[in-house]
Amino acid sequence: MRILGIDPGFAIVGYGVVDYIGNKFKVADYGAVTTEAKEDMFVRFKKIYDGVSEIIEREKPDAMAIEELFFNSNQKTAINVAQARGIIVLAAMNLNVPVFEYTPLQVKQAVVGYGRADKGQVQQMVKSLLNLEKVPKPDDTADALAIAICHAHSSGGLMNLLK
Repeated sequence: MRILGIDPGFAIVGYGVVDYIGNKFKVADYGAVTTEAKEDMFVRFKKIYDGVSEIIEREKPDAMAIEELFFNSNQKTAINVAQARGIIVLAAMNLNVPVFEYTPLQVKQAVVGYGRADKGQVQQMVKSLLNLEKVPKPDDTADALAIAICHAHSSGGLMNLLK
């Protein structure tokens, strides 16, 4: 099972692709789709769509897992990230990739075993579970890998139905 994890954003969209076979993980790819603040908003949205579409076409995931949004400040940022998230989901749907969403609490619970874990704990577990030499950077990339791990741990029998 190949899973594309996405940490949605407007400036940085973190992504991580993992293969989950027999309760073992293998990292296929990870990185970020980035846009510049000085660029027109609609140009940035197109770059996000094109970047995510290219990743999906190249990596051919069986599923995409994306984090639900949580904001407690800056409404303008929240609106742009929400729009970008919609564009990311559209890219997956246009390429016939099923989409699953998880809350930050669910991701932390699945990766660390504790829903109130801090960012550093999640990153260290991502590094450990995926047998990486160091924590992936930027943070959005490590978060995307955590989301993919969460989906692998959470989906169980559901993923077998997609085969």
